[in-house]
Amino acid sequence: MKESELDTVLVPIGMMLMGIYHLWLLFTIHRYPYRTVIGLNSISRHQWVFSMMIDPMKNGVLAVQTIRNNIMASTLLASTAITLSSIITVFVSSTTDSRDAASKLVYGNITPLISSIKYFALLICFLAAFLCNVQSIRYYAHVSFLVTVPTSKGKREAIEYVSRNLNRGSFFWSLGLRAFYVSFPLLLWIFGPIPMFVCCCIMCCILYFLDTTTSFTRQLHTGSYKEEVEPEGFDGLFPSRRTSSVKEDAKSESSVEVLGQSV
Repeated sequence: MKESELDTVLVPIGMMLMGIYHLWLLFTIHRYPYRTVIGLNSISRHQWVFSMMIDPMKNGVLAVQTIRNNIMASTLLASTAITLSSIITVFVSSTTDSRDAASKLVYGNITPLISSIKYFALLICFLAAFLCNVQSIRYYAHVSFLVTVPTSKGKREAIEYVSRNLNRGSFFWSLGLRAFYVSFPLLLWIFGPIPMFVCCCIMCCILYFLDTTTSFTRQLHTGSYKEEVEPEGFDGLFPSRRTSSVKEDAKSESSVEVLGQSV
């Protein structure tokens, strides 16, 4: 195979591997959410919103501080993405002789068209990361107001709405972080299609271990849900516990009646 043909073969294969992996991940998140970190975290955030909005006036400070930490993380990633985009733009627009020296290190197609495609793809990746993190900040800021509204106490529709917005913000944060992961193969593509293809294979293996959960993690998360105790006025969200409390009250009343008769 000619050196100039490597980009047309290895680069599409590498990107196809990344695409197949993320299609599998998307399918697993929708069908088996407990097997993925994204799905399990989504369920955990849903439970967290319910526990925080049981008493917004009491848990409001903790909820806002937690969301503020997420906003700071998204702000850091957004600033990093737009900074890298600016650096790439300045580098591409500069007219220096560094390309001639760097082309000696590249084993592949070194035509100006392919070089422009490499930098453009990397720029699009960082811009996508920036936009996703900005949307994440938008949803987190909106949730920080909704989670402390006293009028939403005990209202299932309001709590579901807040939980939905929080998960949307987290999903945008995951997409922004995923764009950073995809930028690694595109960055190595500058040095040739072979490093890019090898990086795609390694990245798929690493992401598999980062995106999947173990049985211990699943048991830990599901076990913590069963140990939660809901206060009064929130029985409508947990009917099973309401029926158990009614049974306990009936037993206590019957025991009191028996004692009264014996006396």
